[in-house]
Amino acid sequence: MSAFIVTLLSIPPIIRLIKKYRLYDMPGNRKEHSHPIPTMGGISIAAGMVVALLLWFPFIAEPAQISFFFSIAVLLGLGIMDDLKDLSARYKFIIQIAIGSLIAISGIRITSLEGLMGIYDLSPIAQYSITVLAIVGITNAFNLVDGIDGLAGGLGFMSLVTLGIILNLNGDINTALIAFALSGGILAFLYFNFNPAKIFMGDTGSLVLGFVISVLSIRLLQINHIASNPFIPNGPVFVFAITLIPVFDTLRVFGLRIWRGKSPFAADRTHIHHLLTNQGFNHSFATKAICFLHAIIILEVCWLKSIRTEFLFVLLILVMASATFTLKNLSVFIPKRKLAENR
Repeated sequence: MSAFIVTLLSIPPIIRLIKKYRLYDMPGNRKEHSHPIPTMGGISIAAGMVVALLLWFPFIAEPAQISFFFSIAVLLGLGIMDDLKDLSARYKFIIQIAIGSLIAISGIRITSLEGLMGIYDLSPIAQYSITVLAIVGITNAFNLVDGIDGLAGGLGFMSLVTLGIILNLNGDINTALIAFALSGGILAFLYFNFNPAKIFMGDTGSLVLGFVISVLSIRLLQINHIASNPFIPNGPVFVFAITLIPVFDTLRVFGLRIWRGKSPFAADRTHIHHLLTNQGFNHSFATKAICFLHAIIILEVCWLKSIRTEFLFVLLILVMASATFTLKNLSVFIPKRKLAENR
């Protein structure tokens, strides 16, 4: 509640300040908005989270906590710089790899795949490599899916609430507090971000959002063992599910670009939200459709948690591939009248 109130109250003055200095996200060929929109709403989200944690979180001077909160500060600064100056992808990747390495060194890392692809305990080199890859990958996936009003915030909110509940049930109340604090800030932000958006979170918000989700997911895997209550038999697949839409979409888009002989970082209109808006669906419909899919995936993996890890992993891939195909051709299944009403 603290994060929600602080974010809700801080966004209007942030909007006024951004308008005063004309720090807008300008419209462009691959962007969905048609007029300048204030950006850097992530500052208010971060402010809400920080105030809530200062009130309720038991800070301890230990490596994992110091590294985690230091990394959030660095990413917040990186996001502000990127929103102001549009930094190169290479520069951002270097910073993210450094942050991922710091988190892994501090002790927050993936130590086992729990039977996924027949792999259990990981070697030290594999632990560090997979941890850094997961942090950088999930961070960027949420950054890239932030393309229409309410989407990144909606997906992130559901993932954070799910993580918070499971972490709390497992007894890790402190880490759950982080999830709930950020989700409170996101919820308040969505009031201003749903179509028509009054402000965007910008890289300032999406980088922090993806990073926090990645680290909390890794923390969940660390405490997920047979003695825990509740024990999640398919821990890695569960984490994959709550990040599936951004991660799958990023891999799909990068693969398409490489297949077409382009740079994977070349801007285009092939992300999952573009598949809907290119057909004439508006932001509100696209966001609701994708968030509904996200909720179904999370519920599915919770319901089918006793299925063998490999089968559930393949099932999620098939569900996401089928859903992407359906969304890409949704106008075929919806009567022309309905589509016209939705424009």
